Amino acid sequence: MFTFRLLLKNAFRHKLRTLLTLLGLVVAVCAFGLLRTIVDAWYAGVEASSSTRLITRNAISLTFPLPLNYAERIRAVDGVSSVSWANWFGGVYITERNFFAQFAVEPESYLALYPEYKLSDAERTAFIRDRQGAIVGRKLADKFGWKLGDQIPLRGTIYPGTWNFTLRGIYDGADASTDESQMLFHWKLLSERMRQRAGGGAGTANYVGVYVVGIRDPDAAASVSQRIDKLFQNSLGETLTETEKAFQLGFVAMSDAIIAAIRAVSLIVILIILAVMANTMSMTARERLAEYATLKALGFPPGFVVRLLFGESLLIALIGGVIGIALSFPLAAAFRTAAGTLFPVFQLSELTLVLQLVAAAGVGVVAAAWPAWKMSRIDIVDGLRHVA
Repeated sequence: MFTFRLLLKNAFRHKLRTLLTLLGLVVAVCAFGLLRTIVDAWYAGVEASSSTRLITRNAISLTFPLPLNYAERIRAVDGVSSVSWANWFGGVYITERNFFAQFAVEPESYLALYPEYKLSDAERTAFIRDRQGAIVGRKLADKFGWKLGDQIPLRGTIYPGTWNFTLRGIYDGADASTDESQMLFHWKLLSERMRQRAGGGAGTANYVGVYVVGIRDPDAAASVSQRIDKLFQNSLGETLTETEKAFQLGFVAMSDAIIAAIRAVSLIVILIILAVMANTMSMTARERLAEYATLKALGFPPGFVVRLLFGESLLIALIGGVIGIALSFPLAAAFRTAAGTLFPVFQLSELTLVLQLVAAAGVGVVAAAWPAWKMSRIDIVDGLRHVA
């Protein structure tokens, strides 16, 4: 207790310098945590993916659709337990700023493949029965103030026209990693409208964007994928089947340069505050040269001086780190609100909190290393001469 009081008194001997150092630490720890969380949010879809789901798309590009009749052939593949499909819609709600994901799906089979979307039986039934119906995630409903029975108009971009949907359900995620900022509606409604637009012909009405394939054994994902792709080899619509995680990583890979830049900036922030902290501890050591020499003259070993410097540096660093971590929560909440549905999942992870604390402690240790080594080797006579 005596040592702690001594360290606390030493740490705040120069209050302005210490407070400015703490401010820098708090800003650095908050920035580090926020940047780490942004990177985590980019990978949220990857982390939330299921090992029992495969995604089958056109081998050329995701923009090329696949025939609807592929569904039955995929369902017959050994190892496949269920099949559903989805189309990206890309509609606009009021203004382009209100971006959120919209998918036209086959309701029963799609919801069966995504048990993490928690929906009441009544809402599920209402959605399945209403061709004009739609369901949205809780986060999206809260953002726009939607309630069951509300009309949701979308202006089509990929599929032109005005599309009106009736909100039949609001789903909650099974855990924090579940995307609650998307909208699902009937693929058949999309197909019918496209058929009407084509003047009764099939056109693109009998095509889907991707197939979602449920498999019985996650360990057989590679072999099942190969069997599906082999089935459509040399056809007009060859397929590429991969795990849901690999499919999500494909989108993340498009932003590799941005993610690398964010990670680099987070490290640079820590290095900058390390330099500031090291300067603070060096100034502290120089100012107390005579004190440390006196302690050695009184018989205190060099290790005691080292412990004083390391202890003071760690104390300042940990105080700044704890305050920075505490402020990271409201900062992340404010960023999540400002970002809207850009990041469906945005929350501070336990790993990020641990890394923030480790970074703060690391700064405290490294910053005190050189001053502590130098003070441990101080000559008593030179130190006392400094007093004169």
